[in-house]
Amino acid sequence: MTEIIAIDGPASVGKSTLAKKISIYYNSPFLNSGRLYRAIALKIKLNLVDLNDENKILKIAKSLEEDDISSKQLFLSGIDKIASKISKKKYLRDQLIAYQREFPKKYAKGNKFAIIEGRDIGTEIFPSSKFKFFLWGDTKIRAKRRYQQIRRNGQKARLKRIYEEIIARDNEDLNRTVAPLKPAVNSVLLDTSYLDIEQVFNVIKKILDK
Repeated sequence: MTEIIAIDGPASVGKSTLAKKISIYYNSPFLNSGRLYRAIALKIKLNLVDLNDENKILKIAKSLEEDDISSKQLFLSGIDKIASKISKKKYLRDQLIAYQREFPKKYAKGNKFAIIEGRDIGTEIFPSSKFKFFLWGDTKIRAKRRYQQIRRNGQKARLKRIYEEIIARDNEDLNRTVAPLKPAVNSVLLDTSYLDIEQVFNVIKKILDK
């Protein structure tokens, strides 16, 4: 039976990098659920879709392709804000919850693990998951990480603006009424502010290998 590894936490805390490392080490598939919302947010921005247009947003969600989810444009300035706003919409969450819950069935047959990372994986998407990890980190450090990520992709960015956007996104995620960002009661809490990815991975590996 495939076990779900749920990794939750705010923006730029290292979830994706960690999920990739676990995926490679255990030869198991992983899904970055935040990219689903970002991909939709990007299409909303590029096509000037009204955030209240339920039909168009659902149409975008149902037509998502792998290229959309892997686009380097997902971390452009302003995408965070749109993604946070649309993540509150129940109809969209319901559509993407179905996508996320089908992921292990479609891609992890015969695998020991399926790694799913996001903001509500351990609380809403896979609440019965055996392995739950919640990552946190200092806001300034997370902003610097996001800034460096954008620069590595060859795009322009301002650190101050990214810092302000992350603060705003945290407030949105922590205080939304639908699936707020919070650790599951039985999750392992890890502060990644002053830990590199190898250190965090080693902590998780010990837990998974028990």
